[in-house]
Amino acid sequence: MDGSKAGLVVVGASLAGLRAVESARRAGYSGAITLIGEEVHAPYDRPPLSKQFLVDSPNPVPLCTEEDLRERLGVRLLLGRAAAGLDPDAHVVRLDGGHQVPYHRAIIATGAKARGLNGSGGLAGVHTLRTVEDASAIRDALTPGTRVVVVGAGFIGAEIASSAVSVGATVTIVEAAPAPLVRAVGELVGTELARLHDLAGVRVVLGARITELLGTARVTGVRLADGQVVRADVVVVGIGAVPATEWLSGSGVELDPVDGGIVCDAFLRTSVADVYAAGDVASWPNAIMDQRMRMENWTGAAELGARAAVNALFPDRATAFETVPYFWSDWYGSRIQFAGTALAERAEIVTSDVEHAQFVALYSTGSRLAGAATLNQPAKIMKLRRLIQRRASLDEAVQLLQRSRTVPVPEPVAGRAQPCP
Repeated sequence: MDGSKAGLVVVGASLAGLRAVESARRAGYSGAITLIGEEVHAPYDRPPLSKQFLVDSPNPVPLCTEEDLRERLGVRLLLGRAAAGLDPDAHVVRLDGGHQVPYHRAIIATGAKARGLNGSGGLAGVHTLRTVEDASAIRDALTPGTRVVVVGAGFIGAEIASSAVSVGATVTIVEAAPAPLVRAVGELVGTELARLHDLAGVRVVLGARITELLGTARVTGVRLADGQVVRADVVVVGIGAVPATEWLSGSGVELDPVDGGIVCDAFLRTSVADVYAAGDVASWPNAIMDQRMRMENWTGAAELGARAAVNALFPDRATAFETVPYFWSDWYGSRIQFAGTALAERAEIVTSDVEHAQFVALYSTGSRLAGAATLNQPAKIMKLRRLIQRRASLDEAVQLLQRSRTVPVPEPVAGRAQPCP
C-alpha cells in the first residue's frame, strides 16, 4: 500500500509516534509520512529524565536523529508545532498558527502532560517533570544541601527523590494517600517499597495534603493541612499526568469521561474514521487482561505505536492489540519491576529477603495470576509475565518461584490489592 498523497500523519514525536513511523516502513508502507511534534526535539527517551539525567547526563538520550527520520525513514518532520484541532470530515490536522496538514490515516500519540499543583502562582523553584527543559531546570536546582520537597510518592516522585539524594540534597516526600503507590501496585507492595526511602534517609509524610506554598517570589516551603510546615528550596510536583487530548475538543473523537484518554476499540481505532491512537493517550479493551486499559509506560508506548501503524495502514493485517503491561523503576540502586495489573482481589509477598532488599509479590483474582511485582529480582519478572500472558494460575507462579528460588519461600504475607479502580 502506498496510500494517497496525504499519507500517514502521526501527531506526537514521542516514543509511540516514532515506533509507529518505524513500524509503517518496516511493514512495507511507501507513502508519505508526516510526524508532528510540539517540542523542538526529535524523539528522545523520557525515563532517564528523572534518573541519570538529573545526576550526571548533560543531554537527553535520543531515540533517533532528525537526519535519520528524514533520510532513512523518509519522514516530513514538523517539530515545534503543537496540534490545535482535528477535522475528521476534511481529513486534516490543524496546527497552531493556522496551518493544516491533510491525512489519509492519522495516529494520535500526543502522550500526557504533568499535573501541576494548584496555588503555585508562578513561584520560582516549583517544578513539574515531563520534558527535557523541565529536567534541566530541576537538575540546575539540585545541589548538595538543597532542601527538596517532592509532592507525590509515585514512581516519578520516588525516582526524583533518589536522584536528589545522590547529589547530596535533603528530601521530604509528601503524599496524600495513606500509603505510597496505591494506584500503581496496591497498598501492600507500596508499603514494602517505602522502606527504600527510609533506608536512604528520605522522610515520607503520608496522608498529607498541601494547603499552601510558602514564599513570595520564590518558594520557601509548604504548609500541610495539619498546620505542619516543611521548609524547601525546591518543590518538585510528581502527582501524575493527564492525557494531552484537549486539542481534540469538538473533533468527535470520543474521550474517556474519567481520565480524558482516547476511547479506542481493540484495533486501536478511535470513534472517527481513519484515526487511531497509541501510547499514553490510548484507552482500549485489553482482552488478555480482561479489562479496558490506558498505560503510561515505555513498553506500552512502543508496542501500541507499532501495532497502531500496521492496523491503520494494512486493514487486511489488522489484529487486536493484547499485551501484559510491564514497567520498571530505579530507586537508590534498586530495581522495581511490575507486570500485569494490580487491579486484583488479592496481593501476596511470596518471597522476601530483607537483608538483600529482594522480594516477589503476586496478584491474583480467583485462582488466576493477574500481576507480579519484584524488587531486585530481574531474572524472575519476565517468566512471571509469560505466565500472566497464558492465563496461568497463582499456584503455577508459586511453583515456578519455588523451583528457581535463591531465598527461602516463607508463608505468604497477604493483603487485599487496593489500587484505585
